[in-house]
Amino acid sequence: MIKTNAMRILDKNKINYKIYSYDSSKAISGIEVAHSLKQNPDMVFKTLVTTARSKVHYVFLIPVAKELDLKKAAISVNEKSIEMLKQKDLFNLTGYVHGGCSPIGMKKYFDTVIDISAQNNQTIIFSAGKIGYQIETTLKELSKVIVYKLAQLTL
Repeated sequence: MIKTNAMRILDKNKINYKIYSYDSSKAISGIEVAHSLKQNPDMVFKTLVTTARSKVHYVFLIPVAKELDLKKAAISVNEKSIEMLKQKDLFNLTGYVHGGCSPIGMKKYFDTVIDISAQNNQTIIFSAGKIGYQIETTLKELSKVIVYKLAQLTL
């Protein structure tokens, strides 16, 4: 079993979590990942990294079947506007690749906002920091390793 940086951080902090793996050659989109895990897409979250007009970076977690509302995202972090980080900049900024970006274990801390719909689930599933691997845990457990707030983020 592979251990990602995110998993090592969870282990070190004695966080309860479950690991999923999937065939990444068959699951390209977040919805396909949710289906390959046989999970409700409303509980599987994607990690999105953004840049504000102020040049500050933010991380947003939203359900895989939804789209980030950039206006709502900007409001949630008190910025005038936000845009998605260019894919080519993701690895240098976070240490993660597109499709394998976890909110846990980035190169440095970024303010993180999770869509309020996460409260509707006992647990959420998100990237473990490597394509083909996902982590499931509760918001309470997640709060022990990252600081986040909840906000309405989707269209």
